[in-house]
Amino acid sequence: MRKCALALILASLPALAAVAIDSDRLTLDLYVELETVSDPRISPDGKQIVYTRGWIDRMNDKRESSLWIMNADGSRNRFLAKGSAARWSPKGDRLAYLAEGGPHAPEKPGTQVFVRWMDAEGATSQVTRVEQSLSDLEWSPDGSLLSFSMLVEQKTKWDVKMPKKPEGATWTEEPKIVERLNYRRDGQGFTDDGYRHVFVVPSEGGTPRQLTTGDYDHTGGTWTPDGKSIVFSAQRSDDYQWRESDIYSVDVSSGPAQANTVRQLTTRKGPDTSPVISPDGRRIAYTGYDWTKDTWVDSKIYVMNSDGSNARLVSGEWDRAPQGLMWAADGSGLYFTAQSEGAQNLFFLPIGPAAGKVTPVTTGTHMLAVSDVSPSGLAVGTLTTAHAPADVVAVDVRSRTAIRQLTYVNDDILAGKKLGAVTEMWYTAPDGLKIQGWYITPPDFDPARQYPMQLHIHGGPHSMYGIGFNYGWQEHAANGYVILYTNPRGSTGYGSKFGNEIMRAYPSKDYDDLMAGVDALVAKGFVDTQNMFVTGCSGGGVLTAWVVGHTDRFAAASANCPVTDWLSFVGTTDGASWYYNFEKLPWEDPTEHLRRSPLTYVGNVKTPTMLMTGVKDLRTPMPQTEQFYSALKLRKIPTAMVRFNEEWHGTTSKPSNFVRTQLYLRRWFEQWKRPAADRRTTSQP
Repeated sequence: MRKCALALILASLPALAAVAIDSDRLTLDLYVELETVSDPRISPDGKQIVYTRGWIDRMNDKRESSLWIMNADGSRNRFLAKGSAARWSPKGDRLAYLAEGGPHAPEKPGTQVFVRWMDAEGATSQVTRVEQSLSDLEWSPDGSLLSFSMLVEQKTKWDVKMPKKPEGATWTEEPKIVERLNYRRDGQGFTDDGYRHVFVVPSEGGTPRQLTTGDYDHTGGTWTPDGKSIVFSAQRSDDYQWRESDIYSVDVSSGPAQANTVRQLTTRKGPDTSPVISPDGRRIAYTGYDWTKDTWVDSKIYVMNSDGSNARLVSGEWDRAPQGLMWAADGSGLYFTAQSEGAQNLFFLPIGPAAGKVTPVTTGTHMLAVSDVSPSGLAVGTLTTAHAPADVVAVDVRSRTAIRQLTYVNDDILAGKKLGAVTEMWYTAPDGLKIQGWYITPPDFDPARQYPMQLHIHGGPHSMYGIGFNYGWQEHAANGYVILYTNPRGSTGYGSKFGNEIMRAYPSKDYDDLMAGVDALVAKGFVDTQNMFVTGCSGGGVLTAWVVGHTDRFAAASANCPVTDWLSFVGTTDGASWYYNFEKLPWEDPTEHLRRSPLTYVGNVKTPTMLMTGVKDLRTPMPQTEQFYSALKLRKIPTAMVRFNEEWHGTTSKPSNFVRTQLYLRRWFEQWKRPAADRRTTSQP
């Protein structure tokens, strides 16, 4: 997997300005060799770890995954099978996982459930032959069943009588009838075909049995220790409020016709999700919060009895969103990860008689995602730092020893490569709010020189730039750029109040935060202020389009997958949640939508601005890009519209498109780079 270049891809791309790249620099040819790790799981006896290892299929321009297995100390690391999302059986004698359907079922080539015996023979069976995507794979406590969630088609048909079709005639396929609000879901092309429901199937293979029904999406699924019930969360996906979900329990012996066997356990107004059952089966922990019109609220941790009674908040004043709740083996508390100030670590919350405050299990400037904790207290997960892609790691949560690295999947390709230094910076916004950011300097950085700078703006806008490794930024730095990225107000990882600072105020002061970050970096003296560039995708595309309408201090910009007109956006996006970002709907009062639309300020734009969007994008649909592009063209502002094939929301899911995104971005910036003899004085309003 290490001997292929991107010659064919690169030959079709525009030529870049000549940049000398030494052999000790990151290159885009090297990108296709990068591997990923995820979802490590510990065997019940604590002796082995299975994990998913991802790689790039360069011949077919897609990402593939395989299962690898190793001893708990990282030794004997080896390939096991093609697939992902492995789950150990309760006895550890089998592995269930997801993979493409085998050659014995070519009529159902999609993702299926497989079970592999973990003995010397290693016999593997394809358990399902379903036609829809499935997820949330879990074993029953006795190992006889597997549960999962899967889409159930529910096509709307009207009782109309068409004239008789002439014999042998070919008529157009009947139309799709849509009666739901969020008819395009997840930005990945899922349409109004049905809802996800909970199923079980014998672990030896057989016919899946549907347990739930109704106009709800049922996700997750955790078994009670007695194996009689499955607890899950469900959300009505055509609810424009999008925050209403509850916890339910279903009797495994039931079917969808026996609706009385489904019990609703939570009833408050607000999202209740991610249930996990205590080892003794008496309590259920879950995350949620009381409904609010705020655009961002950090979830809290709740615990209730297994019958839904005595629901109570247990996380107190903790104000960081918990992820991946896991009970301690003795039921004394909950482990979870949480993001905070650009990092992500593991935490513990005592429950019961020893109840107390959230305490950190790990600390450090890294992104740690823990996926499993064994009864003996061994936690496994993945960890990435600013200069290292993710690897599998382990930590003893009882003794809280140092984190141990177990894999080194990219050490071979990064050996001898000089990376840009990553430096943290805190600065003050005009209104006094403290903002965190980072900057990357090129390898062999000379502080006496001045370098062109790229400002990258994250999407969401409720998300967080973290301290993890970013190949794209490091590759830009290897080409001589300083990279600036910050977490302006509205970002997660700083508490609910900070995240909600842009409630009905987006874009607004977050723009001020970004410009203050640029000013703070410029003050360090090594930025070429005549050659500063700005880019971002999704929420970052919104702010990039906003930036060029409010300042001309940047030499060029690239607004990727943006929203430019809130009026048209709210009626064309696949997510209706942004209705809550406005006091009134556009047909009630369009003034606020106009005031916060980048398109409103296109008459101010002087900056050469490129736009890059996936042609299948349903979250920020292509017309949002087309409107801004057309307006710039009419104003004779230099612009280009790059329409990425085979991309939904974003431009980098295909490996070749990641390469193109990097190259087109620098091609545009290099085109509008201001030479020393022609540097102009620019202004900032």
